[in-house]
Amino acid sequence: MSTTIAGIRIPDSQLAREATDLVRDTETGLLFHHSRRVFLFGALTGEKKGLVYDPELLYIGAMFHDMGLVAPYASAHERFEVDGANTARDFLRRHGIAEASIDLVWDAIALHTTPGIPQHKKPEVALVTAGVEMDVLGLGFPNVSDAHRADVVAAHPRGTQFKQDIVEAFYQGIKHKPETTFGNVKADVLELKDPHFHRGNFCHVIHNSAWPS
Repeated sequence: MSTTIAGIRIPDSQLAREATDLVRDTETGLLFHHSRRVFLFGALTGEKKGLVYDPELLYIGAMFHDMGLVAPYASAHERFEVDGANTARDFLRRHGIAEASIDLVWDAIALHTTPGIPQHKKPEVALVTAGVEMDVLGLGFPNVSDAHRADVVAAHPRGTQFKQDIVEAFYQGIKHKPETTFGNVKADVLELKDPHFHRGNFCHVIHNSAWPS
């Protein structure tokens, strides 16, 4: 039976149900509820902007976007976004989904922490990032009404200290591979949580490269 939250219907296909079960059984409650809110806020933003998107692909992108933070899907050396994108890709391939759709979901997940690019991509890509930015950073509040925001949080609560807990979840998911945060926002997480972390510097890489000049 389908569920509607804030006027948004949660996809209820076999594919979507299996994705929901996999993510719920793998992630913490914090990340599962966050991922559902990402879908809902992304969909609401899409409606506000009049975008045409595939709800099922948006749902898969939103649900898998943080899977790279948790075992057994967190690799030793890839960015967590790539781990999540690869997990979604493998899941969709097992279900015989077209490669073009898989590529769309892969981009949606891989780019969701890269500001300034997703909004220029296909709606499914843009809206996964919009949902993440709304839930984590509070960006895009005008795109979601107070009533709809309340409905989403009632269905998938943020808890009493989501801001602190989500940063901790990020840290736990990436602390074993700090080199993967070079040039992306997750370096800020390690800088906050790890007093021994040293941020990579693009100019230092240039100046210390093997080139003589």
